[in-house]
Amino acid sequence: MRRHLLTTTAVALLALAGTAHAGMNEAKAFLDKEIGDLSTLSRADQEKEMQWFVDAAKPFQGMEIKVVSETLTTHQYESQVLAPAFTAITGIKVTHDVIQEGDVVEKIQTQMQTGQNLYDGWVNDSDLIGTHWRYKQVRNLTDWMAGEGKDVTNPGLDVADFIGTSFTTAPDKKLYQLPDQQFANLYWFRYDWFNDPKNKADFKAKYGYDLGVPVNWSAYEDIAQFFTGREIDGKKVFGHMDYGKKDPSLGWRFTDAWLSMAGNGDKGLPNGLPVDEWGIKVDANSRPVGSCVARGGDTNGPAAVYSIQKYLDWLKAYAPAEAQGMTFSESGPVPAQGNIAQQIFWYTAFTADMVKPGLPVVNADGKPKWRMAPSPHGVYWKDGMKLGYQDVGSWTLMKSTPLDRAKAAWLYAQFVTSKTVDVKKSHVGLTFIRESTIRDKSFTKRAPELGGLIEFYRSPARVQWSPTGTNVPDYPKLAQLWWQAIGDAASGAKDAQGAMDALCSDQEKVLQRLERAGVQGDIGPKLAEEHDLNYWNADAVKNGHLAPQLKIANEKEKPVTVDYDELVKSWADATK
Repeated sequence: MRRHLLTTTAVALLALAGTAHAGMNEAKAFLDKEIGDLSTLSRADQEKEMQWFVDAAKPFQGMEIKVVSETLTTHQYESQVLAPAFTAITGIKVTHDVIQEGDVVEKIQTQMQTGQNLYDGWVNDSDLIGTHWRYKQVRNLTDWMAGEGKDVTNPGLDVADFIGTSFTTAPDKKLYQLPDQQFANLYWFRYDWFNDPKNKADFKAKYGYDLGVPVNWSAYEDIAQFFTGREIDGKKVFGHMDYGKKDPSLGWRFTDAWLSMAGNGDKGLPNGLPVDEWGIKVDANSRPVGSCVARGGDTNGPAAVYSIQKYLDWLKAYAPAEAQGMTFSESGPVPAQGNIAQQIFWYTAFTADMVKPGLPVVNADGKPKWRMAPSPHGVYWKDGMKLGYQDVGSWTLMKSTPLDRAKAAWLYAQFVTSKTVDVKKSHVGLTFIRESTIRDKSFTKRAPELGGLIEFYRSPARVQWSPTGTNVPDYPKLAQLWWQAIGDAASGAKDAQGAMDALCSDQEKVLQRLERAGVQGDIGPKLAEEHDLNYWNADAVKNGHLAPQLKIANEKEKPVTVDYDELVKSWADATK
């Protein structure tokens, strides 16, 4: 018998009164009003998929469930449009809360620690994949779809069509989370300024090479210097934008693969192995063995320190002075104001807000004056390493959620990611999860208005952008250490080396506690013996790895740029 249903007859009747008409009439009305031809499915196949949801939901009609996700345009659309539609079609009443990202992490941590069922379904970042796999408190979806959840798993779900499942699969080859939205962290620049004849000529005269998309940090630095203080359209502009306030959002700036962009960690996609982009090393059994160089990690190695120093130097020299006191959310809208030439660390989630008519960065015809391109890499970076971060908010079912409620939540999760609705949802939020959606003709038509977003997601390059991987054994505990350590560097309280020494030490304290507690069993941390950098570098080289690398004497490598239009052409050729 299903649990948690309303028990008194009167209340039950009231609850069911609103679901008595749930069914295909409601589904057809939803398809007419909201979806139209914005779907990869024909109308007949849309109706077939909706009929499956109607039938699968019948045992749960009248149930009320709660799900939660972070504050993004995509999730607001789900909460305000798709949740009411799902309720009308299935008779399952869904309350879809949209709260701050940090609150989502805090609440899921509470449910893990207490077993209290706060939500029936969670859209939480795939950055927690290592946490979920090791603590064993979430249902692995591979087994769920074949077992307990088989009767509520859409035969048209098509898991192979999702582009982010490699990020939500653990070393045991099981899928633990289903992507709901994802966006990358790319390089953003003023395409119009870069193609201005005078800017091009002046840059070539000063630096001896062509102004273009920077391939490496050396070129990015030159371009930042060139534009900072330059007068364009009657105002002084800046060559860089960032943020530096000691605030939790400062941590994302670095855990979101900044160190790997510099060349921290090892080769490997979606994440470096045995050392990942956080500098955490694992052994052959995926047990974390250290974070500091002294244990073979790379959090405080030369590449990591270089990454922090460049961040500090550029923030001070090439960004608006107020950027040093800004948080992530405060700095986000600044490039759209029209006085920033480029930004090395820019989230594609900002795309929708960057293409609004009337903005200084949008032409009268609605096309952007800017473009996005692959992120430039630092001097320690080697081919075969990840080049940036991709956020993948993913549906997660906790074991502490009662079975019937988990089944109802799984139905909703599949509805909002279904082929019927995904193209329309992607046009609203521009956070792609399906290959079929990315290839849809409607996005071919819209691509010129989106500054390279579609070209990037259709390109083979996108695999170099990935979320935090499975080396991180407890994301909530470890992630909060980063903003405090980096904040000390940004404020000048510590130098770059001192900040990263403190960070790796604090990370290892967490690893030690987990090891002593034994809560993660034979895949939990097991710290290695301590040796110096030369020892661990030699050990890495002997085993065919990179990290930790030795310090490079000249960290200002030869600058390299590439023409944006030629870059996009090369992507198109590679995908034919």
